[in-house]
Amino acid sequence: MPPKNPSEKNLERMWKFAEKYAGKSGTYFSPVDGVTESVVKGLAANMDDIGRPLCPCRFYPDKQEEIKYRTWICACEDMKIYKYCHCLLFTDENGMPITEYLPEDHEGRQAYGEIKDPQPDKGRESAHKAEQREIERKERPS
Repeated sequence: MPPKNPSEKNLERMWKFAEKYAGKSGTYFSPVDGVTESVVKGLAANMDDIGRPLCPCRFYPDKQEEIKYRTWICACEDMKIYKYCHCLLFTDENGMPITEYLPEDHEGRQAYGEIKDPQPDKGRESAHKAEQREIERKERPS
């Protein structure tokens, strides 16, 4: 069964959020056709289904359980701490994920190498939580 279309209300809400957060974090939308639209649509669908913009690019055995942790509610912890977006919603100007602040052993750093932050003066509002996030990432991989 194909996924249902999200409500116009939540679709509009998620577009506004994404545009505002890209400006706040100094990031860009992917230049690849369909990427941004798909992610925003997935966020809006999760708003309809569970009332939270849970990252649509991950698999969750139990979405209701997952939202209790808040780790993958957009903007996710990896975005707020490392400025790294798994979904490629928030990227550098070339559509690449920013990996500069990720730990060396992080999957994003291993996959993409080091990609510098084009606007280091913006974003990373939770950078001070990096050590705590690394503990969580090892203890509760999701």
